Amino acid sequence: MADGIPPILSGIAREMRHLAERQKVVAQNIANSETAGYKAQDVVAPDFSSLLDVHSGPATIARPQVALTAGMSALGARPLRGSGSVIIDHDVSETKPDGNNVTLEDQLLKMGRIQSDFAAMTSLYRKQQGLLRTAIGKSGG
Repeated sequence: MADGIPPILSGIAREMRHLAERQKVVAQNIANSETAGYKAQDVVAPDFSSLLDVHSGPATIARPQVALTAGMSALGARPLRGSGSVIIDHDVSETKPDGNNVTLEDQLLKMGRIQSDFAAMTSLYRKQQGLLRTAIGKSGG
């Protein structure tokens, strides 16, 4: 429990920040759906391993990192665009002749999933707050 915040609330807050960033990226994809050569982007899912405490210490889960080598560059590989956790989305259904791979249907499905995940996180947060109020003896109303 860092800074007196229960791990469940820390996890919910981290997931809500991730969902907000992901919604922004999907909105950018939709806005650029007719831009020639634009590649759909997504956001890397957050690593929640720090919230897991096992008896021998915190759990570690590593996400593989690929470094661009000279040989890969010679074959035409390019570094990913975007900052930090924004990555190129490879889960696309089609690529247009102009190189744009944004499909509005795919992006709207992602937006719906983001909305339902955000609603679930909001519900978990409310329920956790109610449990904390009950624990300290305050009425839940």
